[in-house]
Amino acid sequence: MAIFKPFKALRPTPEYASRVAALPYDVMNSNEAREMVEGNPYSFLHIDKAEIDLPADTYLYSDEVYAKACENLNSFEKNGILAEDSIPCFYVYRQIMNGREQTGLVGCASVDDYINNHIKKHELTRADKEADRIRHVDTCDANTGPIFLCYKGQEKIISIIEKAKSNAPVYDFVTDDGISNTVWVIDNTDTIAQLSALLENAGDFYIADGHHRCASAVNVAKMRREQNPGYNGTEEFNFFLAVLFPAENLEIMDYNRVVNDLNGKTENEFIKEISENFNVEKANCDGAYHPEEKHTFGMYLNKEWYKLSAKDGTFDKGDPVDRLDVSILQKNLLTPTLNIGDPRTDKRIDFIGGIRGLKELEKLVDGGMAVAFSMYPTTLDDLMDIADANMIMPPKSTWFEPKLLSGLFIHKLK
Repeated sequence: MAIFKPFKALRPTPEYASRVAALPYDVMNSNEAREMVEGNPYSFLHIDKAEIDLPADTYLYSDEVYAKACENLNSFEKNGILAEDSIPCFYVYRQIMNGREQTGLVGCASVDDYINNHIKKHELTRADKEADRIRHVDTCDANTGPIFLCYKGQEKIISIIEKAKSNAPVYDFVTDDGISNTVWVIDNTDTIAQLSALLENAGDFYIADGHHRCASAVNVAKMRREQNPGYNGTEEFNFFLAVLFPAENLEIMDYNRVVNDLNGKTENEFIKEISENFNVEKANCDGAYHPEEKHTFGMYLNKEWYKLSAKDGTFDKGDPVDRLDVSILQKNLLTPTLNIGDPRTDKRIDFIGGIRGLKELEKLVDGGMAVAFSMYPTTLDDLMDIADANMIMPPKSTWFEPKLLSGLFIHKLK
């Protein structure tokens, strides 16, 4: 049982929504962000990556950056670019990408549910990334980026959300990458009460994406609790901004791998060695090979696509982590044959989100990299099985698209 509650969103006035909305802060670097905001003073990147409004040599984690983020957020509100709703509401957020729709409910999740594991995790976080967002949230006094949550969908909840979509939206725009974004407000008190009650009995929630933002929000809440020993649990700092999707509404894309070299091996030596753990055959396809089922992999080597199939005994079918394709490739090929022990830190490996397509793998290998692997996507069932078992996925296991835009909803901590 997890809590999901309405809140008074600080959000763009309709005429600014499409210009405020921005990709998450962690999908681009500072130079890319500067290019993205050129000619657009309303982009939320002025808040989420405030270093873009400071000299280029400014240290990314300096006091000035966080102070500028807070200044810009306050300025947006003061100048009417953002306005806070007068009553707590739920919000419906729909995205359509390449004809596929995902619709989530925007609200606030509970810090205590995260602490007590009613909001389940599947990924480790890095202290440096957490520290950055802790300071950002604390200085801005707000959650500025939504956490991407999912749950095992229930028909009654979905039905209420679908009914809300029959009303006029407050935002409806298409971004430059062709993704449709539409938002509706649920402000009817009876509907809110009904949704809240149903959500309390919807079971546990799962973090799909945003582990660092979530952990940072929780750490800020712990800090505020220490500063306010008389807190009663209803204060806004006890909750964080999230978008909750039924799991069956989501799609995980492949997260592919490319490696610089063959670890000193010739092509023939490499293929012979990996044949101990995989059945290796030339792919019978026109163009790039995308695996069609679990435990199979595409491999692009010397302008040729191969199909790899994991042999029996190379993984534990009863272990939800060991049977993941990313684990199978790591344990049976990347580590023993290519000597890539820690993919988090090894500079010889790179990871390519499926949104970029398999042609990107061919381009990289043809341009000097040694070998690439196309993956069958991790499934939502995989993610939830691992989270339910309190286990951790290997790095770079999931790639969600479309990304939730930032700036459409801000949750104030006071």
